[in-house]
Amino acid sequence: MDVSIEHLLRELTPQVLGTVVRRFQDFAAAEDAVQEASLAAAMQWPREGLPENPRAWLTQVAFRRMADHIRSESARQRRESEVALEAARTSESTAFETAPQEDDTLVLVFMCCHPALTPASAIALTLRAVGGLSTAEIAHAFLVPEATMAQRISRAKQSIKNSGIPFQLPTSEERAQRLRAVLHVLYLIFNEGYTSSTGPDLRRADLSHEAMRLTRIVHHLQPNDTEVAGLLALMLLTDARRLARTGAEGELIPLAQQDRALWDRQQIGEGVALLSATLPKGSVGPYQLQAAIAAVHDEAARAEDTDWPQILALYELLKRMSDNPMVMLNHAIATAMVHGPSQGLELLRALDSDARLAGHHRLDAVRAHLLEMAGDHEVAITHYRIAAGRTTSLPERNYLMTQAARLSEGPTSAARTVPPTGQ
Repeated sequence: MDVSIEHLLRELTPQVLGTVVRRFQDFAAAEDAVQEASLAAAMQWPREGLPENPRAWLTQVAFRRMADHIRSESARQRRESEVALEAARTSESTAFETAPQEDDTLVLVFMCCHPALTPASAIALTLRAVGGLSTAEIAHAFLVPEATMAQRISRAKQSIKNSGIPFQLPTSEERAQRLRAVLHVLYLIFNEGYTSSTGPDLRRADLSHEAMRLTRIVHHLQPNDTEVAGLLALMLLTDARRLARTGAEGELIPLAQQDRALWDRQQIGEGVALLSATLPKGSVGPYQLQAAIAAVHDEAARAEDTDWPQILALYELLKRMSDNPMVMLNHAIATAMVHGPSQGLELLRALDSDARLAGHHRLDAVRAHLLEMAGDHEVAITHYRIAAGRTTSLPERNYLMTQAARLSEGPTSAARTVPPTGQ
């Protein structure tokens, strides 16, 4: 399939799904209908050319699939026949003559955070529907096996169906109740886009940009919410480094080796201003703290100017708010940068028994880095190679194997490296 068409479908699918779900209030059937419409587009558009309104084309085809689905369910035919007829009458020319009053993708995010679901299930379902992430990618974000995540998503759809609670546009009060889950979804979509967990590319710009776009809309709707502002600031400050993160061949360039002239200073300025306006309001949350850490990195003119004691202090605060093992991992790195690698390695030992990190490449990658800092190059090489074997990201694998090869060449090549985080 043409790459441009593939990207267009990826962009339009959540928007169309939001429209179809709003109309029919049946997530599982709507998802199937939209997938069928996308498949039809993938087959027809390269051959016949793009329609004048691709979104309306997809929506119309999905509506027709839904009409067929409703007609086929005899037990529900009488109750839903009017909906089916309405959908069948909707013409392509009038489907989207005017822009919707609300962003259908953002609406879909709020709808997926359904009251019948646990927060974890709602987030997983939204990542699938809105982010277009595979089950494996979502499992990676949650630090669980792929089979476990597949069951969770399946149960989420069934729970919505069994609850009897309509899968519809939430009220203002319901949106406020679901906001925290929505922010977590946007955070995970951004993370997967910024550092893709699988594949040949380090990042998926479509995901990170979409997460930033939706977060801007949420901030516009909730301008006084400090965590919404904190999340937007975090995205801006992190994404500002994107041009410097990879080389000419797509290879990973760690933070300390990046050309900081390539960092987007306008975006950094916007993120810092947003954070500066938010922090004095009180009620500091995890997103604000992470944004503050990103700001400390971004405001250092050189890697050696990084204020690691301040970063360590921020991670100490963040650690009190969350038991996320990735926070613990980054806290160990900051500890090593301030107090030496031996203290960082000691903190890593406490994470060895955390089932959420079992087999995760980042634990071995961090351990390898700290062992190298401590001068234990042989063991560091072992852990670099273990980490490389466990990651499914080709740029990360290549970087880790390069680190192992560099140390294998001898002590003269063992220049001090940088923490394998904050890229």
